[in-house]
Amino acid sequence: MIDFCYINEINGPSRDYCDENDTQSPCNPSKGYFGRGPIQLSWNFNYGPAGRSIGFDGLNNPEIVATNPVISFRTALWYWMNNVQPVIGQGFGATIRAINGALECDGGNPDTVSARVRYYTQYCNQLGVAPGDNLRC
Repeated sequence: MIDFCYINEINGPSRDYCDENDTQSPCNPSKGYFGRGPIQLSWNFNYGPAGRSIGFDGLNNPEIVATNPVISFRTALWYWMNNVQPVIGQGFGATIRAINGALECDGGNPDTVSARVRYYTQYCNQLGVAPGDNLRC
């Protein structure tokens, strides 16, 4: 079973996670906003607000999410509370959508969604809790 193994997104530096239209969190062209940390924070529109909320320069120092454990877990909690917690009652599928959206949902990557659901149900079984309904996004 794969369990929280990666601090940095696999192949993350090779991907462009800069939304040029986001004027509130403009990209630093020499930085990459790929997934880092326990929830794999990604995109400039997440690094900017997370940094402003938590107190670090997310746009000019996104690497700190991978190198500073306190910042790493604070960004995970920030993302969870702002994006995932509001949909918790809608089932596991809604959490997949809140974290990965179109990258996985609506046919974006059905194999990955299936793997996530499989891991989730395994964890539920290990903890002795029912996985609930609405497992897919």
